[in-house]
Amino acid sequence: MLWSGGFFSQARAAQPPQASLQYRADVIRNARLEWGMSAPVADFAAQLHQESDWRPDAVSPVGAQGIAQFMPATADWISQLVPGLNSREPFNPAWAIRALVSCDRWLWQRVSAANSCERMAMTLSGYNGGLGWVQRDKRMAVQNGLDGTRWFEHVATMNAGRSAAN
Repeated sequence: MLWSGGFFSQARAAQPPQASLQYRADVIRNARLEWGMSAPVADFAAQLHQESDWRPDAVSPVGAQGIAQFMPATADWISQLVPGLNSREPFNPAWAIRALVSCDRWLWQRVSAANSCERMAMTLSGYNGGLGWVQRDKRMAVQNGLDGTRWFEHVATMNAGRSAAN
């Protein structure tokens, strides 16, 4: 009975979204340029999928723009921070992918956590709501007897005043 296919059937891996395939090389190249050869490429791909479903023309109800969903002020800031991103082009996928991995790197370097998984979670929270809110929530977690170096079930349960949109 076990040989009939039930127990020993081959697992089927999920395929990447079709829309993502045209950006694969850009994501890998920019991730490795900014983060090195061990860059968390899959994290960036998942982030782009979550932010815009790989749509370079996406505009959110609050005004975030492009495939990486940058707010205009953040796009201005990152274009001044990162060499090669001189102009603000959130609707240009190549610009936006480079800006996303660079912004994530900048946030990563400013967050401490118990391990790389917790640190990436804090980085992604900072991408969505701002580093200041992550820092406030970490302080609030510690004040409430939780571990400020752990995102899941600790810092993530705190809200030091940010809006529901963040």
